[in-house]
Amino acid sequence: MPKVTRKPLIAANWKMFKTPDEAVAFVRAFIPLVATYSHAEIVLSASPTLLPTVVAAAKGTAIHIAAQDMHWKESGAYTGETSPLQLKAIAVTHVLIGHSERRQYFNETDETVNLKLKAALAHGLVPIVCVGELLSEREAGKTASVLESQTAAALVGIDPAIAGPLVIAYEPVWAIGTGKTATPEMADEAHKIIRAQIAKSLSPEIAASTRILYGGSVKPASTAALLALEDIDGALVGGASLEPESFSQIVANSAV
Repeated sequence: MPKVTRKPLIAANWKMFKTPDEAVAFVRAFIPLVATYSHAEIVLSASPTLLPTVVAAAKGTAIHIAAQDMHWKESGAYTGETSPLQLKAIAVTHVLIGHSERRQYFNETDETVNLKLKAALAHGLVPIVCVGELLSEREAGKTASVLESQTAAALVGIDPAIAGPLVIAYEPVWAIGTGKTATPEMADEAHKIIRAQIAKSLSPEIAASTRILYGGSVKPASTAALLALEDIDGALVGGASLEPESFSQIVANSAV
């Protein structure tokens, strides 16, 4: 499956960090650091209250803005939720779906991930769907089965004709915020499993063009080795995305 057709995507996940002023300061410092890079798609994922501010700060640049979650309904009595229509109205272009922290702490399920993916595609948002195994699952030799199951469940009922924007992020849950990182070879093996499942669920052509990101304690020093591998098409970056200098270095190092 040729990698040459897949443009790298480097996404920051700020999680529940930054005030509006801090977010604006980040974007202003970050823009000149990445102004000359066109090899990768750059995405900043921010908390709901920051989204309008970050969209405005990045206006006129090639930087895209993502929500960290959304509901699958367009409207309704769902206190605290955000709809795809609301995201589109403020010029958000991407959305994270099924992040491991949403699954672990907020009862996200394979079924709700599927509903959100369908809504994102229907409303023209670029979905970044997260899948990944726990440490206990890896140690029990269940990595492949977990990745196949989560990917297959996310893609149930997805029309291949509109699946072009799909992005998958592989998150080894045991490597998030722990300082542990899967070796490039471990990550590439997991990405191959995910890509094979996309081929089964949708089509080999969709699988060949779908970008699969690595997201597990990504640092500037590890980026080049990860992105050099055939099936790793970018990164979903947590802690190292909170400072403009370190995140811009990850963007720079993804040009392999």
